[in-house]
Amino acid sequence: MTTPSPRTPHKRQRGAALLAAMLTVALVATLATGAMWQQWRAVETEGAERQKAQARWLLLSALDWARVILREDTRADGANKTASVDHLAEPWAVPLQQVRLSSFLSALPEGVSNNEDESLSEQVFLSGQITDLQSRLNVLGLLNGDKINPEMQQAFERLFAVLGLPQEQLQRMLQNLQATQDSKQAGALLMPQRVSQLTWLGLTPQTLTQLQAHITLLPVRTPVNVNTASAEVLYASVPGLSMSDAQRLVQQRERNHWASLDDFKKALGRNSGNASETTHSVNTKFFEVYGRLSMPQTSLVERSVLQRDQADLKVLWRDSGQWAEMQTNYLQ
Repeated sequence: MTTPSPRTPHKRQRGAALLAAMLTVALVATLATGAMWQQWRAVETEGAERQKAQARWLLLSALDWARVILREDTRADGANKTASVDHLAEPWAVPLQQVRLSSFLSALPEGVSNNEDESLSEQVFLSGQITDLQSRLNVLGLLNGDKINPEMQQAFERLFAVLGLPQEQLQRMLQNLQATQDSKQAGALLMPQRVSQLTWLGLTPQTLTQLQAHITLLPVRTPVNVNTASAEVLYASVPGLSMSDAQRLVQQRERNHWASLDDFKKALGRNSGNASETTHSVNTKFFEVYGRLSMPQTSLVERSVLQRDQADLKVLWRDSGQWAEMQTNYLQ
């Protein structure tokens, strides 16, 4: 019969101690890794937030740049002693293609302050565009008090037809738009403040995607600027005008813009009686400023609507981040 070795319990104790030590080391390593990850995450989050804050400031500068361009456009008209005319050959209508921020900073007298700023400016890209919002049909023009404006209804019907969109959705939107004016009705619909919110009134996202480039939603009724409107908008806003004639007018406008509404009416010919100062113009008061800033860890989009009254410019609203992206998605 074999006698158990008296040293066996000691071996077991050493094995248990070694296992406990290994578990302790593993636990400490896990906690250390977790702490390092939390610290890294905090640093990365702080860096991203800092870059986003910088992006907002830079986009604010882009908005100021747009305001300067529009103000100088007004002053140029005054210096030339000409009536205010806005057209697509003016500086404000030229989009800013994606360029490095360093291209702007290098043009400054003091240049870039230090090497760190220079390195960052090489990685930052800025793009933007100013759009004439009166180149589009204004949804608010559909309302005449608490009634639907029949002339604007006809214009929207023509626009829906030329774009191949369902007229039923337009009728639903008109009914709901009229319902927003009935404050006595229980559960009355809210009046949209952005074009993207027109889905509240019955338009589908697919329909809105096709309409986005041709409609706007401004706080007051506005005439269509014939110098900037698309062929589809010209066709829709001038009763009796054919689509081929609208395209011809756009081609004619590219060669020489219309300096007055009378010039446009002469170009219309037999349809000249269907354009008036209440429905059409050759200048604009409302513009949209779009800006996109791309940085190594973040990108930011901002949209602003400006109202210009002579040399006075005020910001009606600004959307940034996901709200501005929502508007952009409809344009894609």
